[in-house]
Amino acid sequence: MTTHNPGPLRAVDVLVCGGGVAGTMAAVAAARQGASVMLVERYGFLGGNATGGAVAQFNSWQTASGRRVVAGLADEVVQRLRGYEAAGEHQVFVMSTGHRMDRVEYAPEVLKLVLDDMVTQAGVQPMLHASICDVVCEGGHIRAVHLLTKSGVIEVRPRMVIDTSGDIDVLHRAGARFLPLEEGEALQPATMMFCFGPIDFERFDAISPTELQTLARQGFQSGELARAALHSSRDPYSTDAWFNISRLGINATDATALSQAEIDGRRQAWRAAGYLKRAVPGCAGGRLRAFATQVGIRETRRVEGDHVLTAQELTQPVVFADGIACGAYPIDIHPASGGELVYAAMGDDHAYQIPLRSLIPTGLSNALVAGRGISATHAALAAIRVMTISMAVGQAAGIAAAMACEGGGEVDVRGVDPTRLRSTLVANGALVNA
Repeated sequence: MTTHNPGPLRAVDVLVCGGGVAGTMAAVAAARQGASVMLVERYGFLGGNATGGAVAQFNSWQTASGRRVVAGLADEVVQRLRGYEAAGEHQVFVMSTGHRMDRVEYAPEVLKLVLDDMVTQAGVQPMLHASICDVVCEGGHIRAVHLLTKSGVIEVRPRMVIDTSGDIDVLHRAGARFLPLEEGEALQPATMMFCFGPIDFERFDAISPTELQTLARQGFQSGELARAALHSSRDPYSTDAWFNISRLGINATDATALSQAEIDGRRQAWRAAGYLKRAVPGCAGGRLRAFATQVGIRETRRVEGDHVLTAQELTQPVVFADGIACGAYPIDIHPASGGELVYAAMGDDHAYQIPLRSLIPTGLSNALVAGRGISATHAALAAIRVMTISMAVGQAAGIAAAMACEGGGEVDVRGVDPTRLRSTLVANGALVNA
């Protein structure tokens, strides 16, 4: 319950808490469906791990054989980036770990502009530099969310709440239930991305996959790399790249641990940049140019939903009557320590679905989750956590929330017709059948 006197009152149909790519897509989708929407973000820009975390690539648009499984708003983001000359072409490549992957590289700074454009044009009310400080929940219904802003505390009374905060902070304060780690499981580690350049890409791209793996392992064995990887994403139309080669085994909901991880992550990035300059072809003339605004978080809280999505359901795959998004990304578990990762690729034309019920928290009637905190096991989350899939799930959550707000009376998200939701998603360019 509240511990202070809330300030100005705002009423909206849909309150989206967390302006990462899942939250931004949810907000845009809900607004385009006719709902009044407020989008809350702690930074002065949108994008989450895609901008602040500088991940710099959208992975896994298709199956290994090339069948497309993600489109809709995620594809619109890429097309808008290309309008700013800030996204590369879709490509298939071999990672430094030896695994095959598809992606679109993009410029994180320009993505901020693209997301600004989308929310502004959709009529979303952005509330930047705002943090969640209290949630009032009565009888399984979220009545109010109190935001700490530069203007003081604002009370928002939403009909629907979509928690896309990553750590699911809103529903945590609302008393939602969460899924525990099982025996032998650990939270996936965080990563501090960093920008390095200039790079001679003619030489760098000529490194064979075998040589790249050897260089990665040598860097890890020497202690200069925190994990045995040299994975990078080129900043389009530049001679710089963003590197994903650090490893920070923490619980990012622990404020002390997260604070130390930011510091340790920058130290890891500095050492890694020294190794690139010393040992990696094409990097001799480069230097560390920038750190990401924040460490990128792969996993913290996972909500307990009406359905808990399992790895077995992904690998079979199970066909869900309420499937609202698809994916083909492998089960990709980064251990909290050590140099390697667990990577279970899917079959050549294998894809899977995510059901609406995995977005609905048990015990709450007017809430949804999108992004990496949805109801899934640790292993299943390792596949569906990537940003491309999160955008697809966010789009579905936004439309579902807007549908729940149609008409008068108290909202119950479980009254949304999955068949209508699926057909509306398809009409908006999304793919819902694996």
